[in-house]
Formats: sequence, structure tokens, C-alpha cells
Amino acid sequence: MRGMRKLFSPQPQTIGRPKGATSQADAVSERYLEGTPQQVLDELASIVGKDNVLGRLSDLVRYASDAGPYRTVPSVVVRPRNAQDLAGLMAYARQNNRHLVFRAAGTSLNGQAMTDDILVDVKTHFGGMKVLDEGARLWSRPGVILGDAQAVLARHGFMLGPDPGSTSVCTIGGVIADNAGGMRCSVPRDTYHSLESATIVLPSGTVIDTAAEDADEQLARLEPEIHAGLIALREEIRGDDELVALLQRKFSIRNTNGLRLDAFLDEERPVDILLRLMVSSEGTLGAVTESVIRTIPLPRKKAVAWVMLPDLRQAASYVHALMETGAEACELLVAPVLKRAVGNFPTAPAEWADFDENAAALLLEVGGTDEADLADAIKRAEAVLINAELLSPLRFDDTPDGMRGAWSIRNGLFGLIGADRPQGSALITEDVCFPPADVGAGAADLLDLLASYGYPEMVMGHAAFGNLHFFLLPRFDIEEEREAYANFLDDLTDLVIGKYQGSLKAEHGTGVNMAPFLQREWGDRAWELMWDVKDLLDPAGILAPNVKLTRDPLVHLQNFKSFPQVEEEINQCVECGFCEPVCPSRHITVTPRQRIVLRREMARQPEGSKVLEKLQEEFQYDGIDMCAVDGTCSIPCPISIDTGAAMKQLRAQQHSSGAKKVALSTAKNWAAVEKTARVGMSVAEKLPTPLLRGAANLGRTLINEDLLPTVPGPLPDAAASHLPLTTREGASALYFPACVNRIFGQPGDASPDHLSLPESVVELGRRSGRPVWIPEGVAGDCCGTPWSSKGYKEGFNYQAQQIARDLVEWSDNGALPVVVDAASCTHGLLEQVPHALDGELAEQFAQLQILDVVEWLHSEVLPGLPIVRTVGRAAVHPTCSTMHMGINDQLRDLTQAAADELVVPERATCCGTAGDRVLLHPELVKSATSEEMAELTGHFDAFVSDNRTCEMGLEMTSGHTYESIAVLLEKVSRPVVTP
Repeated sequence: MRGMRKLFSPQPQTIGRPKGATSQADAVSERYLEGTPQQVLDELASIVGKDNVLGRLSDLVRYASDAGPYRTVPSVVVRPRNAQDLAGLMAYARQNNRHLVFRAAGTSLNGQAMTDDILVDVKTHFGGMKVLDEGARLWSRPGVILGDAQAVLARHGFMLGPDPGSTSVCTIGGVIADNAGGMRCSVPRDTYHSLESATIVLPSGTVIDTAAEDADEQLARLEPEIHAGLIALREEIRGDDELVALLQRKFSIRNTNGLRLDAFLDEERPVDILLRLMVSSEGTLGAVTESVIRTIPLPRKKAVAWVMLPDLRQAASYVHALMETGAEACELLVAPVLKRAVGNFPTAPAEWADFDENAAALLLEVGGTDEADLADAIKRAEAVLINAELLSPLRFDDTPDGMRGAWSIRNGLFGLIGADRPQGSALITEDVCFPPADVGAGAADLLDLLASYGYPEMVMGHAAFGNLHFFLLPRFDIEEEREAYANFLDDLTDLVIGKYQGSLKAEHGTGVNMAPFLQREWGDRAWELMWDVKDLLDPAGILAPNVKLTRDPLVHLQNFKSFPQVEEEINQCVECGFCEPVCPSRHITVTPRQRIVLRREMARQPEGSKVLEKLQEEFQYDGIDMCAVDGTCSIPCPISIDTGAAMKQLRAQQHSSGAKKVALSTAKNWAAVEKTARVGMSVAEKLPTPLLRGAANLGRTLINEDLLPTVPGPLPDAAASHLPLTTREGASALYFPACVNRIFGQPGDASPDHLSLPESVVELGRRSGRPVWIPEGVAGDCCGTPWSSKGYKEGFNYQAQQIARDLVEWSDNGALPVVVDAASCTHGLLEQVPHALDGELAEQFAQLQILDVVEWLHSEVLPGLPIVRTVGRAAVHPTCSTMHMGINDQLRDLTQAAADELVVPERATCCGTAGDRVLLHPELVKSATSEEMAELTGHFDAFVSDNRTCEMGLEMTSGHTYESIAVLLEKVSRPVVTP
């Protein structure tokens, strides 16, 4: 057997260092080569289970970075499953003099989730939420993504108060730990004021549920020293009038710099004081494993307007009055920001480019319960601005596209700056808070300070709350720039604290970045009391050393991460992590951010490094083989980075000249390959799945698991050998059945009267009066995606040019629109094929109107289609391609027309099928869809999507029979036959 494996196995694949990479001083040393010592792995596995201890070199490196400017390699990563596991980890740390740092989404910006010891993942096993009191409250675990919670609450007409820019990726645990804010989060709406109860694991291992009726008695019984100590601190703080006034003033505005000593003013019972202290504690006092948070009503009608004014101070002068009218949000942007938006955002008016450098704008959002209420809100805002010196007319836009476009400008500027930053520089997003009345003057002074250091003169933020954001682009590998950064922070402290008595951190938390400045902001008395709280709750100091509280004045100037040059497609990544929730491989190997983090470490390593060699070896499966190259990571990315494109590039580099020739030959002979595959499917239909799987897995063992497919579940029937007969005369569209639908037919359990997808499309066209024509000779044509996804450029170019020529000819140079019945193929024709064309062919192809079948059904068929029956309950899987093309809403509309109830899982992302991934790596698809499938509870009458390979993958791994929306529409519009 070993001899056969050696004979048939291909040469080992290698992954090179990125071109232009140079070794860096912060390269991971060889002491991490073998990962975590086995003894430590075994000890921790006894607490959390073997599968929840990560200790390979790659694991340590990928968890060494987060969204901030620091980088520290952990000694091990653990994923506790519950509060009991966390209690066990606390005990282990105390007994072995180890330290724990908690990490959830890794979106922290100030070094809150960095450690060289035990990093504790409190996201993986801490999902789950429940809406209480019809939306008035939410119970959740800390790993729940805030955006998911907001989406669920919105169905009930409510939302959580915090709405930071990272809503789509940050977790509720992080929101609590940092007291996150956002565009609409006033101080009374923040987590500190809306957290009702929580389950807390203290550093001693004691678990306290503050919602229990006898919670305070439990705390007194289980932790008498803590209970008594909290009472003593309460009395000491309340007895100091000067300190009380300081706390009340400092926490009347946004402030996440330091511990919430005002908890001792706001609560009586020690257990309630403990609950408040956990907010904004950044993992330094304990861990929250469950929480109940009060929500706020969600405005059902909204509108936005750009208020353009001559200067900062005038803009700022209107903020308070506008918020007093009940406005939802009021964001401040200065002229350099507005100018930068022109040409980069389609909704940015061209006249912004001509504004004076001193100009400023307010992005105002108002809301109401209904149209009349919204109209009143608009009138109130207009009244405030009646005498304002506006640079452009005031217009309120209540359209979804208009509101989305305005907020995309506000939120997308982070990405613009990140994409344009110099090679090797970090992107640091800082936030400070001025008293709201001083926000105009503070912003002007801040701009002057930024200019004096050569940092971008861009200030924007939540003006209603005095909270401003700005950006720094230092090169931390240059000593002069490190010194300049240190000096800037000193000057910033003088400005914000010395001149305006504001907050050095408004909503991003303290981390290690601002910990050395805490004493300056709060004074010796409050600072020492914060240490008293830390020592009371964590006397052994096992949690998050130097985070929030430190006695090291230089800790914020250590462990900066370098940004070595990597592949062009991923070079500008700021490691924010926005891509992670949508990545198919996020639960099984690595995420897009982690792929980039690992490539950067490979770039830091010198040639011949053993660490480099080990990283390359582990990256093959983790990073390359398990990448679905679906591109969905580019959608939430602020810079639109498609990490899959870089992985395709790496795949291409691994192909031998022989493999490239075979791929090109396959492309040239695709018609024969297609026919052979269809015949093979016919043979496979007659064999039981276990027998097929056994034969396939034997071949994979002998040859290569990434070359030969397996059979994870029942295969569909083979497609018919002939496509439906159609005619060109009278056709309203050219119909191109994708090759996957010419090979794979209906599900194996389909009823006798079941029509195939091509038959359904033809029939739907006929019934709606929009007949289609299938040209002869479509066999052999393909969009080229199978070659593109694997990095076979020559094969892709051949197929792309072939299909382009044929579609131009068949459509009579665009006289007929082209309808394609697989979303990935439609997307490939629109986005990939044009890159393989030039000259006259490129011009001709650009004139074609290429429609996905969903678009065609929505615009052309449904209006004239007689629906005669509906199915009861239908589940929809939006594919990555429908997301890219922006047709998910149309897919929902079509399904809604055919079903009484529509279910689109909140966690439906790319299924990971990626053409053949389900046959090569079914574990990827199973993992990618696990959260989606968990949401599909109860009975369903139909499961629909818009891509055959995705439907096959979902069926093979979930057992649900997914079909095209066209097949469902054909069934519900089929004429009733009366006896």
C-alpha cells in the first residue's frame, strides 16, 4: 500500500514566500516551531477537551493578531465550552502562575485581546440568544454577533442601544467588555445602563448569576471577602465628595478609559455593583457567559440628510439643538473627508470636491413610528436649521438606497484610508470624547495637532456625543516614527484631558494602548481605587495583565506588528476581521484575516527558516485547500479585499507545466468531458452510496485527497442527454443552461412528474409569454469558473473566449438578452470573463445583457405567471454569487410568491461547495452550513436556491433536497388538471 501511495502521489506542493518580502525583526522565533508543549496541551485538554486546545505553530500565529496595532504570540489557545470550563481554566492559571486573556471576535483596537500566555476564545462555544418580552429584552451568550442580534430584534421592532461600526462582526461579549458605543448610542442607551443581569465567572472560579433572587446572598456566602470589600469600597467612594463629583462628570459623557467606579454610586447591593463593574472591564475582572440586556424601540421610518456648513464650529453649534428635536444620529465630517469620498462612493455629490477646506458636514438621521411621525421629525429638524448658512439645499432622503448610500460614505472612509496608506504603515483608529458643547473647538484643535505630526487631517465621529475618530498611519519599524507616535499621544493627552477635561477613550476601550495614561486622566486617587477593585476581584492577577491597568509606562510602545509586503490582492488588509463571519472555513481551519496574518508571518521569516517551512506545510490544507474562493469576504471588507483571489494565485503557482497542459486540453475538449461525466452519473445512479463512497475513499487514500473526489451523500440523477427543444423565432431571450445543469439532473428522490431545471425554465417562459431559445451546440461551453477557481489561467482564458464568441453570435450581438441558470456561472460571466477578452471581442461582449435566471424570473416571468397553488413553508439559501450580484431580495420575492411562509436563516452565508469542494472536502461544506442548518427547525415543504452545485452540496451534507427557485415556480404555476 505504501508503495502504491508513493507511486501515485503527486510531488509535494510548495508555497513560496511573497514576492518582495523582507524578513522582519518581529518574526516568530524557532521556540514556537513545535507549538505548545505536549504537557500543557494535555493539562488543558483535561479541562476543555482535546479538540478545544489549539497549539500548532499556525494556530499560535493566527491568533497573535487582531484589529489593533499590536502583535503578541500566545503560548496556547483554548476554547472553553461553558462557565464550568472557564472556572477550571481560572483554577489552572492560579495553580500554575499563568495568565488568561479573553478574545471573542478580535475586533479590539487597543490591544485588549493580546497575550504571550493563554488566550481564551469566548466566541466559538458561546453562541445562542433568546428574545424576551416580545423584544423588550435579549438573553444571549457572549459569542453572539451583535449584527445577528440586531437582525433578530428588528423583527420585533426593537434594537440594542450600542451600534458600533463593527456591528456585523463584533460580539455581545465584546460590547459588554468594552462598553461599545456607535452612531446612535447615547449614554443612557449604552451597555452600562441597559445590562440587566449576567452570569459571571470570577477569577476564583466562583460562578454568580446576578438574576437569581438570592444572588447577593450567594456572593456573600461564596465570596465573603469580595462581598465585604465591595461594601467597603462603596462607602469609601461615596464619602469622598470630590471623587463623587469627578465620577459623575467623567461618566456623563462617553468614557471607556478605566474601570466604572460609578458602579459604587449607582448600585447598593454588592452583587449589582459587581454586575456594573463587569461592563467596560475588558476581561480584567472576570468573564460574562450569559447576559440579559434591555432594548430600545426601533424607529420604523427613517430619513437622512447632509447638512453642509461653512466651518466646523458652525456645524458643531447645531448638533445639540438637532439632537434635542429627537434626531437618531448626528455625525460630523470635515471637508478633507468629504473630498475623499468623491469618486470613491457613487452617492457622494461631485460638488463636494469644490468645498472650501474649512467646510464641514453633519450626517443627520431622524426617525419616527410612521410616515406622519417621520414628517414631524423632519419639520423639527428643518426648523432648527431655518437660518443656517447652508452650502447646499437641505434634502431628506427616506429611500433605502439613499440612506444606505449616505451611511456607506460615513462607514466606508475607514476602508479608503486603509487602502491608500503607505506600504508598511499601520492603520490606527483612535477615538476621544470632548464635552459635547466643546466638540467644534476640540475638533479644530485636533485637526491642528494631526497636521503638526503629518497624520491625515481627517476627523469624523459621533458629534452628538462629543465623540470623534481620527486616523494615524505610523511606520513602527522606523524608530523616528515610533518616537513621533509616543510624542503625539502625550500631546493628545494634554489636549483632551488638560484643555477640555474629556475622555482619552470614548468607545474603543483602554487596552494596553491607553493604560499608561489612565493615571493622568483620573488622578492618583481614582487610579489607586481602580487597582483596589482589581486586587479585590483578581488578587492573583491572572487576568489580562497590563490591559486597562498597568504600572509599566512604556507598555503601549511595545510589540507593534509589522506589515511586510505580501500578495498585491491582500497587501492593504488592516486585519479588522470584518470578513470572518462570512467565510466558509471559519469554523474548521482559518478565516480570510488569518490567511493574511499567516502569509505576513511567512513574509517576515528569512529564507530557509524552519518556521517558514512549518507554516508553509500547515498552510496548504488550512489556507489553500480549504478556501472556497467564493469572494464573499470582499463584501463586508472595508477595502473590498478578495482573499480568495490570492489563494487562487497560490494554487496557480503550484501547478506544473504538465498540469496546465492537461487543464487546457480539458477546456478544449469540454464537450466530450461533459458527455463522459453524464454517462458516469448514469452508472453511479445504479450503485448504492456506501459502495460509491468506499471506492472513492480508497482512491483518495492511494492517490491524493485534494485531487480525487469522495461521495459525501446521495448523488443526483444524470441530466438528460438532450436539452428541451426550443425555437429562435419569437424567443424573448437566449437561454444558456450552465454545464453543471447539463451534467447533473434532478435529485434521486424526485417524483415522476418532476421537471428538470432546463425543462422548468423553458416551461416558465412559455407560460408567462416570455419564451426562451436554447441554441444548438451549447455543449462544451462553460463560463470558465472551474479553471479560474483552481488557478488554471490558460484553461480559463480558452473557455472564456470561446463562450464570449458564442454568446455574441447566438444573441445576434446583444439583440437577445442572455439568461443563465446558475448564479456562479452568471457571476463568472459578468465579473471574470471580461478580464480574458480584448479588442473587438471585449467590446462586443460588453454589449450583451446577461441575466441570472432569478433576475429574469423576477422581471419578466413572475408578472405574467399564473400561480395556481403555493407550498406551505420554504427555506431559502442565498448563494455567494447572488450576494455578489445583489439579487438576494429578488430570490426572496420569488420564493415568497410560491410559498405561504419564507425562512431565510440569519446565518446563511456561502455554503463552501465552491464547485467541487463538496466532493473533495465535504467537511468544509458541513462546517460552513452548520449555523444555517441549526436555524432550520420544524417542517419545510421546499428548500430553494439558485446554483446547482450549492444545492447538491447542501443536500449531501444536510439531507435536505435543495432545488432551483425555477423548479419550484414551475410546480406552483403548473395548470390544474381537472378530471
